[in-house]
Amino acid sequence: MSSGPGNQAANEASQQEAGSLSRAGDLFQLLRDGQARTRAELAVTTGLARSTVASRIDALISSGLVGPAGEASSSGGRPPSRFAFNPAARVVLAVDVGATHVIVAVTDLGGSILAERRLAQEVADGPDVVLGRVIAAGKELLKEAGREIGDLAGMGIGLPGPVEHVSGRPVKPPIMPGWDGFDVVPYVQRSLPVPVLVDNDVNIMALGERTAYWPEHDNFLFVKVATGIGAGIISSGELQRGANGTAGDLGHVRVPRGDDVLCRCGNHGCLEALASGPAVARQLKAQGLEASTGADVLRLVGEGNLQAIQALRQAGRDVGDVLATVVNLLNPSMIIIGGSVGEAGEHLVAGIREVVYRRSLPLATTHLRIGISMAGDRAAILGASQMVTQHVLSPAVIEATLQATG
Repeated sequence: MSSGPGNQAANEASQQEAGSLSRAGDLFQLLRDGQARTRAELAVTTGLARSTVASRIDALISSGLVGPAGEASSSGGRPPSRFAFNPAARVVLAVDVGATHVIVAVTDLGGSILAERRLAQEVADGPDVVLGRVIAAGKELLKEAGREIGDLAGMGIGLPGPVEHVSGRPVKPPIMPGWDGFDVVPYVQRSLPVPVLVDNDVNIMALGERTAYWPEHDNFLFVKVATGIGAGIISSGELQRGANGTAGDLGHVRVPRGDDVLCRCGNHGCLEALASGPAVARQLKAQGLEASTGADVLRLVGEGNLQAIQALRQAGRDVGDVLATVVNLLNPSMIIIGGSVGEAGEHLVAGIREVVYRRSLPLATTHLRIGISMAGDRAAILGASQMVTQHVLSPAVIEATLQATG
């Protein structure tokens, strides 16, 4: 009996799927969820011959990326062995460079933080000074975690300005004098010869927050409110950087209320000039209060100062004005507010919610949630680690690594 068109199509699809899993790098992706499986279970899942699965698993075990995970129950005879992803096989250096701080951490391939160091450091001191401290701290942390440079899978760096992700070069960053066009990747690789990935800090904050706490949300927005204001956009599960790496730059969207307020970019009415931590502090200082930073604003709010509370709530409404348009345009299911001001500003988030739910289309807000970051000041570290693991554990890179060491 000949098979019909439907069966033929199904068979072809099955063959294509098996073909796409025939390499060890592709097969490895099935094990990245941490679930232990036997060779037989993998053969059933992939449609590959057991001998093919066995050879691929052996290669992955030799690399250390996959390890034994106990035995399955037996229906008679010797129980079959189970295998699972081994996140401890390699480590990642994750770096968060802020306007006035640097955080360096060693993580495993699963994103667990093994060692961490926080440094007071002005990004305006320039790339040689900042990256020199990052490299020195990274080497010390590797020793602290009991690991060697040979265990390092890669390094991820978040910078507080626009970054051309392909090259890792900062692009005209407003608060980073001396960084424009600087070759971060080769500079770091002279001391640490591993893959180095660089991105804007809010992009990796979005990646870290979503991966750690909201993986079920494929349309996700992370808004950082601190010295500046920006957003990391994840659409259909993928981080969106835009043509030149400036996607999500909410801070320089015009807010009608600010026609007479000059922004550091040279334009009037930018959101950052009205709602960032320093901007709110300036407004309070003009009212006679002692405030010069976002931390001062939060201190006054914590003390119950009514002027500070009202100013922070209005800053939230201004952010909400911009986000209402974003919600209509991108239709996210989750918006997380972070950054030094955002993650501590309940009044700020209340103002955001007030405007977004009032001004966005009802259909766009039916399932929309707006909340405060759960990762806090570790969001960028988690994201930098995730950015590296997504690269080094991709099918192509795994396959190339196995072939080079085979």
